[in-house]
This record gives sequence, C-alpha cells and structure tokens, in this order.
Amino acid sequence: MTSAPTSLLEPVVLEGAHVRLEPLSADHVDGLAAAVAEGGLEQAWYTAVPTREGMADAVAQRLAWHAEGLRNPWVVRRLTDGRLVGATHFWAVDTANRRAEVGGTWLAASVQRSAVNSEAKLLLLGHAFEECDAIAVELRTHWHNRQSRAAIERLGAKLDGVLRSHQVGPGGVLRDTCVYSVLAHEWPAVRAGLRASLARRG
Repeated sequence: MTSAPTSLLEPVVLEGAHVRLEPLSADHVDGLAAAVAEGGLEQAWYTAVPTREGMADAVAQRLAWHAEGLRNPWVVRRLTDGRLVGATHFWAVDTANRRAEVGGTWLAASVQRSAVNSEAKLLLLGHAFEECDAIAVELRTHWHNRQSRAAIERLGAKLDGVLRSHQVGPGGVLRDTCVYSVLAHEWPAVRAGLRASLARRG
C-alpha cells in the first residue's frame, strides 16, 4: 500500500552530504543576520534580500506566510562548520495543482557557486517530486540577475517565458521576471545532472 504524498507545506528537515535544510524558526534570526552581512548581499538592486537589521521582521513575515498556507521556508546550514549560510523556500505553494516555486533563495558569498547551492536544489526538488508528488516546480528570477539565470539554466530547468513589467521594485523600477520550470518527467535527468555536479565538486 502506497503512503499518501507529503504536503508541500509540511516543515521537514532535508539533509545531504554538504547542507541541512531546517524549517525556519525565530531562533535562526542571528545566524541569518550574520550570513546576510557577508559580502553585502542586501545591496544587489535586482534581488530582494533581507537586511541584517530587518532580519527579525523578515523571519516573522515568512513564518506568518507559512501559517497562512502560502509558503514553506527553510534555512540552509553548512554541515562542515554548522553555520547558517542562507535561506530558501517553496515560495508559491499551489496544493490543489501540486505545484510550487523554489524562491526567496539567497546564499552567503562564501558558498555561492559551491556544492551548497547544488545540493540544496537537489534536496528541494527531490522532496517536491519524490515525497510530495509535485507536477511542476518553478524557479523565477530577475531578467538582470544573470548569475541566477545561469545557475537555473545549468540546473536543467527550461525557460517558460518572461513576464515583462511584472513587479514594481525599489525606487519604482519595473522588474521583468524570467519564469523557469522543471516538470515531473524531467526530474530524473535534472537529478542526474545535479548529482554529477556534486560529484565533480567532491
């Protein structure tokens, strides 16, 4: 007898060889504030990253969204030293249609382009498709966030399209949003690519 799929909103711990994704809690504020201060991530105009000073409010907001059934937040903990190095989410959970967006992701400068990001995506996508029976997982980013777009494309996600003038950003600047997705039948190939990337990084 097959067990029922896990809800995309259920807070669960996801652990690999390099990182552990832990359900977000108020206890993570100080660790996240220290991580976001590394490299001035909050200064990037094309992405929304909580500031060190605003981290407590950002965490409270994300916990409220989870309580409302909108999003499922995790922190990213590096296993080599136990430090928090970022955050990620199932950002737009659509339970009825078995879809979610991996979004609201930011990582400290020291772990960008490392095994941390690849394994975090492997854990999240694996959880969505293998435990939650998701049909599709989206990834969205700013048109001008070329680093993020390149990382998503290396992942194997396909570009569904660009939502032009999709959102009003800081200072009234309009954001064009690139929408990518991985479908359930594409997941085995994406998983193989992520595992190969992790193997190359040791």
